Formats: sequence, C-alpha cells, structure tokens
Amino acid sequence: MHPLEQLEFPSRVAKRAQYEAFEFTLSSNGVVVRNGSHANPAEHEYLVTVEDSVPAICECPADKQYDSACKHRVAVAIRRPLLDAIAVTDESQPVAADGGQVTSSVGESDTENDSVTNTRPGSSQSALASPDDEDCPECLDDFPCWECVRTGRRDLPE
Repeated sequence: MHPLEQLEFPSRVAKRAQYEAFEFTLSSNGVVVRNGSHANPAEHEYLVTVEDSVPAICECPADKQYDSACKHRVAVAIRRPLLDAIAVTDESQPVAADGGQVTSSVGESDTENDSVTNTRPGSSQSALASPDDEDCPECLDDFPCWECVRTGRRDLPE
C-alpha cells in the first residue's frame, strides 16, 4: 500500500507538499525536513518520524494542532526514495542517489551504467520504462507519482 493511502490530508496540504522547496536530511530518528521557501529556512526545520514506512509524527505546530497529516509528513510520503532509504536497516546495503539499489561497485563491472539498478524496492518496473497510467504502481487514483507528472503521462489534480 502506498504511504499516501495511509495518511489523511486535505488537497491544499498535498499541493503545498509538492511545490514548496523542501530539503531532506536523513537522521537516526527519521527525516529532517527544512522548508527552503521561507526567508529563514533554519527556523522552519522539523523532524518527521517514520513508522512502518509511513510518516507518522512531525514536530511542526500544524501536526500537533490538526488531526490530518501536515505538509512535511505528506512531502516525505510522496518521495518514495526517502522512505526506501529509511527502510534499509542493514548498513551494508547502500541506496543509490536515485532511490535504486547499488548492485556492484563501479569498477567491478565493465561499464559504470551496470552498477545501479533503476528499480525501487518492491517494484518490478524499471524507472526508465514508460508504463501506461493504469500500470504505474506509484500512482494513486487521484494522486499521480512524480515520474508520471514529469513525463506528461498524468497531470496534477486541481
């Protein structure tokens, strides 16, 4: 199940989670989310705790005040490579920058391109494949994945 399906949030929060300039840093306790859209981003930095691959708690005032998920939790949920990186508990299993998994060191293979598999854990599709809208495992009915939006296969909801 996609992490977004396990969170409740209004469309306004979903839009802000997509367009605001968030910066992410993995920590031992979860993901530190910094909002670069603010004049002083250091004052808008919050820890999002992830439980069972779902952003569960955020230190921000909105997450404490409202019943629905805050924009920081939604921002983490829509970025699957972040959740995949958190899920890797064995430090001997590195995660590639694009969210794929390193299958061998550069230099162990004949070409550098063979060293990274461009699939997300739990997905059988390559990131380079062009699935139909219905076949994309990352898209939800009313919330497309970034790859489908970026390539023009799906539009963002209004």
